[in-house]
Order: sequence, then C-alpha cells, then structure tokens
Amino acid sequence: MKQLLSKPLPRARVGHRRRPAAPKPSTAMPRGTALDLAVEKVREAGGPVDRAAYGCGCGCAFSAPVSTTVSCPRCGAAQAW
Repeated sequence: MKQLLSKPLPRARVGHRRRPAAPKPSTAMPRGTALDLAVEKVREAGGPVDRAAYGCGCGCAFSAPVSTTVSCPRCGAAQAW
C-alpha cells in the first residue's frame, strides 16, 4: 500500500556530517595508581578490620565483630546495625 505524504521530505544537507565520537577513556588503570596504593596499604596493615564499636542504651560501649546480630555483653540487648 502506498501512502501519500502531506509534505515533501526535507532534502539532506550537503556537507553536513556528524563529528566523530570522542575516544572512550581506558578503564584499565596502570600500576602505581592511587587505587593500587590504597590496596597495598590495607594489605600491609593486615587486611580489613572486621570489628565495630557499639554503644548500648544501658551505657556499655564495646567492640564486637561486624554482624547483623550483635548483643550487648552487659545486658544482652540486641544492637541495631
């Protein structure tokens, strides 16, 4: 089926071309970058610290392993994470 257009199609502009896309930055980071230095510092310090400081409503402040189920050693109340 052939459809008639109410207006003629615009003609392409002569000499009009899109600019080439800018080159994408490389995602690979060379050795010696800030990320590598941060990783090295953590490794030298013995790895990540898996303990957190908690404060209970009873007044007890304590350090315990990071977890979703931490209880106060004094009163046994569950701590919010």
